[in-house]
Amino acid sequence: MIRIAVLLIALLCGGAVVAAECRDNHVEIRGPWGEAGFAVETVDTPKARSRGLMFRESMPRGSGMLFVYEAPRRASFWMKNTLIPLDMIFVDKTGTVKHVHHRAVPGDLTAIEGGTGIYAVLEINGGLAKSYGISPGSQMRHIVFSDGPAIWPC
Repeated sequence: MIRIAVLLIALLCGGAVVAAECRDNHVEIRGPWGEAGFAVETVDTPKARSRGLMFRESMPRGSGMLFVYEAPRRASFWMKNTLIPLDMIFVDKTGTVKHVHHRAVPGDLTAIEGGTGIYAVLEINGGLAKSYGISPGSQMRHIVFSDGPAIWPC
């Protein structure tokens, strides 16, 4: 009953229900498993991307770092000077998760390939992607996808 009242008020006031406001410091991911949100630092310059999460000793559970490229590309990471295990979520321009690398090993110099056509990569604490169910096909919402063909727009 309350949902119907809210919908009617929204339709009378503006004609449509407004989507949640996207922010530069927050990302949402959804899939058949549900939804999860993370407070993020967005890095979108070569210098900031090259430093990433190096030398950090911890990261709060609901936090992450979002690496954004100027255009979709082949993405590859390593864990040099990274002290905490990470999950890496590779996303295309539509906000669709293409690949998830679970529990990258701190200090490992082995290349972690995310594939081609990658526009953004979200790094979160190791093990969280699996515990939430984040997998290829999940969808991400963030302001960086607002200029493209986002599946889950702001």
